[in-house]
Amino acid sequence: MESNENQTEKRKSEHIEIVLNRKVSGSGITTGFEKYRFVHQALPETRYTDISLATNFLGKSLKVPFLISSMTGGTDKAAKINQNLAAAAQARGWAMGLGSVRAAIEHPDTAATFNVRKVAPTIPILANLGAVQLNYGYGVDHCRQAVELSEADGLVFHLNSLQEVFQPEGNTDFRNLLRKLEDLCSVLEVPVGVKEVGWGIDGESARRLFDVGVDFVDVAGAGGTSWSQVEKYRSENPLLFQAAEAFESWGHPTSECIREGRALNPEGTLIASGGLNNGVDGAKAIALGADLAGYGRSLLKAATAPTPDAIASQLERIETECRIAMFGTGIDRIEALKGTERIKKVE
Repeated sequence: MESNENQTEKRKSEHIEIVLNRKVSGSGITTGFEKYRFVHQALPETRYTDISLATNFLGKSLKVPFLISSMTGGTDKAAKINQNLAAAAQARGWAMGLGSVRAAIEHPDTAATFNVRKVAPTIPILANLGAVQLNYGYGVDHCRQAVELSEADGLVFHLNSLQEVFQPEGNTDFRNLLRKLEDLCSVLEVPVGVKEVGWGIDGESARRLFDVGVDFVDVAGAGGTSWSQVEKYRSENPLLFQAAEAFESWGHPTSECIREGRALNPEGTLIASGGLNNGVDGAKAIALGADLAGYGRSLLKAATAPTPDAIASQLERIETECRIAMFGTGIDRIEALKGTERIKKVE
């Protein structure tokens, strides 16, 4: 029988290979960004070189309003991916989320795969744990350990209920998590966030999270990676394999999560991830109400290259596309992009 360590490493490796090489996007559902269009400003009344993407997150200055979403860790390949992502994020001034640090807590010899501070000394870094683990023995000490071993500026808990159902090793007791998150928010020394993994956090759920003290919410909406489809390829259960097909179109589109989240939470820090592919998507996400835009699977392939150069180039392209979109709407700073009236829904 495989050890727990071998099972964890195998799962992490399988996730990387499946996401890179299989069709794992939802079917019959999109982010909804294609339904929105910026109103072109023929007289922008600004200079392109004066446009600033600078913002703040977790008390740190960011050159751009972008986050590399939590993806991986716990294997040798994941270590290289994280090093490349972190080096590129440092060079370009992005924030970065790590994959679930649970692997390092349970198997300390994998901790180095999450330690990216040596290549990213100043950017905001988020440690990551599954919220459901709070029902499986995890408490404040584990949370502090996750932050300490990754030298993180904040801790984000991911919500992945459907993934856990389809995952062979899944944990599916999601009871009383809101109360447990509230308790942790009151004692942890770093900002606490909550994210989905690709099915979306609606506005009402975001409000409940902010009400218990969560500092930021990453809506992680539908339209990008569907983890029911990822786990389908790992399943040896014919029933769950077939059932996964029924959930290809499940979830709340990213664009609608942002709009609802901002409408019900005017002051809360919102991150928009889930199916973002370019800088225009990021600009739309911020225009609809997000504070930061997060990119995940669209960055993964470049991050597997031998050096950080490929992913750094992709990050630069995203920034350039966002800056051009702002210039095209006559907006010269991120604060003015948020909630701009120069974006319209196309019926």
